[in-house]
Amino acid sequence: MNAALKLPLPAPTLDADRLAQLAALTSGLSSADLYWIAAYSAALAARLPEQAGRIVVSESSVAEVGQTAGCLSIVYGSQTGNSRRVAEQLAARAEAAGLTVRLLRTGVYPVRELAQERHLVVVISSQGDGDPPDDAIGFIEFIAGKRAPKLPLLKFAVLGLGDSSYPKFCAVSRELDARLIELGASRFAPAGEADVDFDTTAAEWSAGVLETAREGLSVPNAPTRHASPLHAVSASPHYSRDNPFPASVLENQRIVSRDSDRDVRHIELSLEGSGLQYEPGDAIGVWPRNPPMLVEQWLSALKLDGTVEVEHDGRRLPLARWLSHERELTRLTRPLVAAQAAATRHGELQRVLEPGQQPAFAALLESHQPIDLLRQFPAAWDATRLVATLRPLTPRLYSIASSARVVGSDEVHLTVGVVEYFAHQSTHYGAASAFLANAGDDVPVPVFIESNERFRLPIDGSRDVIMIGPGTGIAPFRAFVQERQATAASGRNWLFFGNRHFTQDFLYQLEWQEALHSGALHRLDLTFSRDAASKVYVQQRLREHGRELYAWLRDGAHIYVCGDSAHMARDVNEALLDIIATHGGLSVEDARAWLTELLQQGRYARDVY
Repeated sequence: MNAALKLPLPAPTLDADRLAQLAALTSGLSSADLYWIAAYSAALAARLPEQAGRIVVSESSVAEVGQTAGCLSIVYGSQTGNSRRVAEQLAARAEAAGLTVRLLRTGVYPVRELAQERHLVVVISSQGDGDPPDDAIGFIEFIAGKRAPKLPLLKFAVLGLGDSSYPKFCAVSRELDARLIELGASRFAPAGEADVDFDTTAAEWSAGVLETAREGLSVPNAPTRHASPLHAVSASPHYSRDNPFPASVLENQRIVSRDSDRDVRHIELSLEGSGLQYEPGDAIGVWPRNPPMLVEQWLSALKLDGTVEVEHDGRRLPLARWLSHERELTRLTRPLVAAQAAATRHGELQRVLEPGQQPAFAALLESHQPIDLLRQFPAAWDATRLVATLRPLTPRLYSIASSARVVGSDEVHLTVGVVEYFAHQSTHYGAASAFLANAGDDVPVPVFIESNERFRLPIDGSRDVIMIGPGTGIAPFRAFVQERQATAASGRNWLFFGNRHFTQDFLYQLEWQEALHSGALHRLDLTFSRDAASKVYVQQRLREHGRELYAWLRDGAHIYVCGDSAHMARDVNEALLDIIATHGGLSVEDARAWLTELLQQGRYARDVY
């Protein structure tokens, strides 16, 4: 993660009104956006008055409008940062190969220029039920809509990042690829798709794209050069996703009542000596270990010996080590279902993979873990084939629940819902949550920081903030309220929280009560779905307070949502649309456009999973 630059600001030459306008304009923007504006302003200053307005500035180059024919435009849509990383790596390699490159995120891509593009690469992720990243919604809607231009001269390539444990794997990239063809564009490289272990696939796809792009842009055998990006680059910390920091556990506390049938933990980790830094809104990545009980279930179900040495990708480890440290055991994926169907030749399993069986396949993914499939449809697996078939274990991201200004830069807090339930005559576990629930003094937790620049508090502390976080979705808002109090932000803070039972599941209850008392929190609206005859969720509370909520938004408030993407986030989004339409006097279409504009401005931000 790039550390924030701590530079002294020059004395302002603008009057107070223009400084206020500048603060409002830049509120909620990411560091990449701010560097873009800085470069744009510098270019304007150099060229005014004759040619201002013809300048297009990206994070890596400056190009003229209408001169994109010799330029490779790389556009990314990213929810958690993976697509951004892949796009940045491709851009760096392309620049080093002598290509002129524009690198833009979808949220700032000027869609009016699409008709002038000649070589375009899109790296985009799918989230939840085949949804685009929040920052890419406007970009996707434009290309899918009636205003999209015909593109007979465009050559393009699309890479989709997804998770095959969801039924609509890479749905966004597939739809985008098909739509660009429909608009008359042609592929200069095949569409690519990468699962959560995307590094190798993305690197191979990028290499092919780069080779073809060099030919198409007439840069054969161009000398390698070092890219000189416009934006400031700070030294990366020693510890990262590929080299996680072994964090010691400072505290591991259950924060639900003893009689609750759920286990939620407040976990505090030490970052001392790591050099890692974080901001409210960021996530911490945890490299988990599969529970020993689950590994034993697999070995028993498959009748395999955990001590058997297995060689794969140049590494030789005991099978039990592969299963505990290296392979995904808790998430069912289409490739694993297909492998099991091929091994068993079971008709029921083969049918759910057929076209048109999407609902049945989605139901299977939702209701079964891989161990259930192995038991229900037994097949003979040898250790080597098993390791080669299973997906690599990947890190889990948890929203950070602390402000470094309050707890110190050498400490980070998490809110973890422990996954453990009984189904199909067996106890089921979550990989990371079980690992964290049992973490203590003897076992360090491998972690890294995942920056989330799209989920930031407003730069202008006078802006009001609305936070919607049921269940463990409350985590980032604990950090937000701490940060706003520490920085003496004058804007109001309104929190919506929901869970099942007031007496069992009111997470951080004393902290919220103290925040209300001290004025750090101005409003707190609660709902506990199992405490009444009929279930009431946060979206109903939003509608109940719709008039005031709309007034806050109309007057410039930022609104944040964190939690479940499959149900809660969709329901909250629909509630917001209803509120905007009802209290803003807008049609459904205009309300949707209004909410999309909030997304584009960074005033509506979601951290959903």
